[in-house]
Amino acid sequence: MDEASFLTGQLLLALPGIGDPRFERAVIAMCAHDEQGALGVGIGHELDGLRLHDLLAQFGIESGAAPDAPVHFGGPVEPRRGFVLHSTDWGGQDTIDVAGRWALSGTVDVLRAIADGNGPARWVVALGYAGWSEGQLDAEMTRHGWFNVPGDDALLFGTSAPKRWAESFAKAGIDPRLLANDGGTA
Repeated sequence: MDEASFLTGQLLLALPGIGDPRFERAVIAMCAHDEQGALGVGIGHELDGLRLHDLLAQFGIESGAAPDAPVHFGGPVEPRRGFVLHSTDWGGQDTIDVAGRWALSGTVDVLRAIADGNGPARWVVALGYAGWSEGQLDAEMTRHGWFNVPGDDALLFGTSAPKRWAESFAKAGIDPRLLANDGGTA
């Protein structure tokens, strides 16, 4: 598979009727995709009853400068594992660059930096991730289920979770209300 067909740095949008309620209206920020598999972090749904200050308290971190932002449902895999998608102006011990568009950190140092007021300028916190084994996402992309759009700072950091799905489609020039749940036959 050539580099252009990989989805790192793009957003995956669940199509209506995807068939898996965990991914209904999902927006997934793709952080890694190559011939060995793929990993993305969901940013389309907030977790009920859990906010950033709650998460910081679980780690014994004073909330300090951190706003009490929502925590997102990152995906069904390892739902107790945390990730922070953030701007590239900050880097920690495990930070990875995602196609020059944003960065991904998965250790508590990014949470401490956010609480101290010296972390990344823009960020989204999520628990869990979506993962695909070798060739799995590539096969799913040939069937009904997912639509990809370029990664966009405004969608990632400047749009609330309840609006990301529709606004991502709109930016691609698509009204998701007009998409059919299934295909016809000719």
